[in-house]
Amino acid sequence: QVQLVESGGGLVQAGGSLRLSCTASGRTFRSYATGWFRQAPGKEREFVAVITWSVGITRYSDSVKGRFTISRDNAKNTVYLQMNSLKPEDTAVYYCAADTAVFAFSGWGTNIDYWGQGTQVTVSS
Repeated sequence: QVQLVESGGGLVQAGGSLRLSCTASGRTFRSYATGWFRQAPGKEREFVAVITWSVGITRYSDSVKGRFTISRDNAKNTVYLQMNSLKPEDTAVYYCAADTAVFAFSGWGTNIDYWGQGTQVTVSS
């Protein structure tokens, strides 16, 4: 089993930056991909970004490409999401996720194996 613990959410003005962190505990595997989804109030969950542990390949949704950067520290078993140039439409609960299949990181994330508890990000105008 894998437990994911998130931190770094908060309130920021439009144009500002935040960095989210997600640390895994329990049984881990180098083959796991890890990344982020988000869910705005009254909206469906959507894919944000993913990174593989063994190769480091990254993918982003079109809405965050060029503004967000996903990275990892394998020694600390931690993944980060650096969010720059934040917009009010980025307001959502952000969820860390892990899965052995990188193709699970798309759409609503229906088949994701492990989820974090979520951290609130609020961007004011």
